[in-house]
Amino acid sequence: MWAVSAYADLKARDSLQTVNAVSVKAGCLVVMAATLCVIFALFASVHTYDVKLRFASYYGNHMVLQKSPERAVLWGYGPEGAQVTVSLSGLMKQQTSPATVTNGIWRVTLNPVAAGGPYSVTANIRNSSATLTDVLFGDIWLCGGQSNMLFNMNQIFNSSEELALVAKYPHVRPFMVALNTSETELKDLTEVAIPWSVPTAKVMADFSAVCWLFGRYMYENLKYPIGLVESCWGGTPIEAWSSSRALKQCQEVPTVNGPKENSILWNGMIHPLLNMTIKGALWYQGEANANYNQNKYNCSFPAMIDDWRMAFHQGSGGQTALDFPFGFVQLSTYEKGSKDDGFPNIRWHQTADFGFVPNIRMKKTFMAVALDLPDATSPYGTIHPRDKQDVAYRLTLGARAVAYGEKDVAFSGPFPKLPVACNETYVNITFDQTVSVTPSKEVFEVCCLETLAPCGPKSPWVQAPIVQWDQTTILISATVCQSLQVAAVRYAWRDWPCDFKACPVYSASRVLPAPPFITSCPSVKGGIWKSYRT
Repeated sequence: MWAVSAYADLKARDSLQTVNAVSVKAGCLVVMAATLCVIFALFASVHTYDVKLRFASYYGNHMVLQKSPERAVLWGYGPEGAQVTVSLSGLMKQQTSPATVTNGIWRVTLNPVAAGGPYSVTANIRNSSATLTDVLFGDIWLCGGQSNMLFNMNQIFNSSEELALVAKYPHVRPFMVALNTSETELKDLTEVAIPWSVPTAKVMADFSAVCWLFGRYMYENLKYPIGLVESCWGGTPIEAWSSSRALKQCQEVPTVNGPKENSILWNGMIHPLLNMTIKGALWYQGEANANYNQNKYNCSFPAMIDDWRMAFHQGSGGQTALDFPFGFVQLSTYEKGSKDDGFPNIRWHQTADFGFVPNIRMKKTFMAVALDLPDATSPYGTIHPRDKQDVAYRLTLGARAVAYGEKDVAFSGPFPKLPVACNETYVNITFDQTVSVTPSKEVFEVCCLETLAPCGPKSPWVQAPIVQWDQTTILISATVCQSLQVAAVRYAWRDWPCDFKACPVYSASRVLPAPPFITSCPSVKGGIWKSYRT
C-alpha cells in the first residue's frame, strides 16, 4: 500500500523515469521489511514456543519433597506466557491452579502432603509435559560447611560395613550440590554433583558421612522419608557462605580470595536452593576461621543463621519456618599439645559466647560437642577425625529435642548452672545435671592474678586438679595460684583437651561430654563472658 501510494504521488509531479526509479526502491524496501518481519516472527516463535518445559536443577526422579504441615514449592522453566499446572498422582491426587510462565520461569506451591509415597509429579502445558517419578514426601535437611561435612562415607571408620547398610534405607535420599562460585546470587544451580538417588554403596561412597548418618539415624526414629541436600566446600570460612546482608551485621570487610571470597558460595551454592521448602539445616564449619576473622565469629555465625532462616522463609513463600531448626558440630581437634587458642576460641564463639545452645541469641539451635573425638592416626590429617558416627548421633539427639520436640531426650552435656564459688583453696562448680567424673589434673584451669580482674584467653592460666566431686558438683584446687587470687576458671580450653572419649566430665550416661566453658569468680567485677545456662 505504501509503495502504490508513493508511485501515484510521484507520477503526478515527475517524469515516468523518475517514477520507475522510485518504484524500484520502494519495492526493495517492502521486500526488506517483509523479510525482517519473517525473521522477527521466527525468533519470537522459537523464544516463545520452543523453550522446553522443565523443572529446575534440583528437582528429579527419586527426590524427597517437604511433607505436611509445610507445603512443597515446585518451579522450573517454560515458554513465556504459557499456563503451567502441576499434578500429583499416587497415594493421593492433586492438581494446582495454573501458573503463568513469567520471564521464562513458572512456580507453584502444592497443598500439604503427608509423609510417604511414591508419587509422580507432572508439570503440564499445552502439548507438553515433564514428569518426576518415585517422589517421596518427608523432611528435608540441608547439610553445609567445610571439609568435615564434606568428609565422605568412604573415609570414615568401618566404611565398608556402613556402606553395606545403605541399601536398607531406600527412603533416605541424597542430593549433592556441585562446587561452584559466583560473584552474583544465582537463581538456579549450574551443576549437580549427585542427583536425587535411591541410596547405593556406589552413590553414597562420595556423600557426606555426617549428613547421611544423621539422616539414617533420624529415619530409624521417625520412620518416614528423609531428604538430604549436601552443599559444602573444604577449607572455606563462614564469610564465603554468608550473604552481604549478614556480613554487614558484623562489619565484615570484603575479601577476594577464590572460594574464600565473601558471599561467593552463598551466591553459587546456597542462594539457588532458597525456593526449596526445608525442615532444617546442619552445619560443620569453623576450622578455617580459627586463624581468619576469629574474633568476629561470635557475630558472623549467628548472623548467618538468622539470614539463612529469613532467606529460606521468603524464598519458599513462607513455607520454610522463619525459625527452622539449625544444628551444628562444635569443632573437634587438630594439633595435640598445641597451646594455640584458635580452636578453643572458635568453639566458644560457635555458641555466641554463651557456651551452650539454644540460648537467647541462638534460639532453636542444637550442638554436637566433638572435642572428645580426636583421631591422631587419621590418614586424612588429624583435623579430619574419622569417627562421624558419634558426631551424627549427637546431632540426632539435638534434632529430636529441638526440631521435633521430643520430651526427656537429653541432648547436651553438663554445664555450670550457678555462679562458681571461689576461695583460696577451692573452686566449687555446680552443674545443671548429674555428672560422671574422671579424675584429671590438667583439663581444668584457673586464672591467677595479683588483683582480681576479668580474665581472657591471654591471661595467666594454670592447670588445676579435680580434688573432689559428687553427683552435681566438682571441686577444683585453687592452691595452684599460691599467693595469687583465683579470678576465673575454664574447662577443656585446649585444641586437643583429652583423648578419645576420655574427657573428665560427661553426662551420667557418659554419652554426652561437657562442652568447654570459661567463667569468672563472682567477686570479679565485669566478668568474662555470658556463661550460665538459665
